[in-house]
Amino acid sequence: MSAGSRPNPATVLGVAYLAGSIPFSGMLARVLRGVDLRTTGTGTVSGTGLYRVAGLGPLLVGGILDVAKGTVGPALAGSDRPGLAAAAGAAAVTGHNWSPFLRGAGGRGISPAMGSLLVNGWPGSIHLLIALVVGRLSKATSLGAFAGFITLPAVMARTRGGRGMVAAVALLGPMLVKRVTGNTPLPRDESRTRLAATRLLFDQDTPAWPWWWPEGRT
Repeated sequence: MSAGSRPNPATVLGVAYLAGSIPFSGMLARVLRGVDLRTTGTGTVSGTGLYRVAGLGPLLVGGILDVAKGTVGPALAGSDRPGLAAAAGAAAVTGHNWSPFLRGAGGRGISPAMGSLLVNGWPGSIHLLIALVVGRLSKATSLGAFAGFITLPAVMARTRGGRGMVAAVALLGPMLVKRVTGNTPLPRDESRTRLAATRLLFDQDTPAWPWWWPEGRT
């Protein structure tokens, strides 16, 4: 495709955002079980929520679709526009986390982030997947995801150089902001900082201590 016929940056970012905002997990939960994930469990419209109400099969379908939508923007940008491809990945995650189809609700961005990294640097996708699996096996999925987030730039820098690090850092913004802001506003009192830290680590307002964490043994 010649430079003149390629999508311009505004189109790439717009398509990436719209693709990312399609709430596949929420749609499957509603169609298969008649459940609105925004009103169930933690209120997060994600694969985890879908699994809890519909099981493994729908989770696999929803997960594949959520990963696939993250590839759209970076693929449109092309490998010769790494900055735009990184921004497109961030746009997909932003759409997923604050979907206009869900009135601003959404997931946490892990699946579309993995999709964008399949285009921008596949080792990053493997890294996030391993972090999720280890977290799940350790009964601390949210902590595993957090560890995967904060180590992603280093992994991408080592495997894909500066371009990889830029792609990773672009994804961190919307993923970490969503974890801290959660589904309800932070309070304005002295508990604000503690609650923000709890959300960042555990992705919920009440810590779910894993068995190996000191508080988990009390």
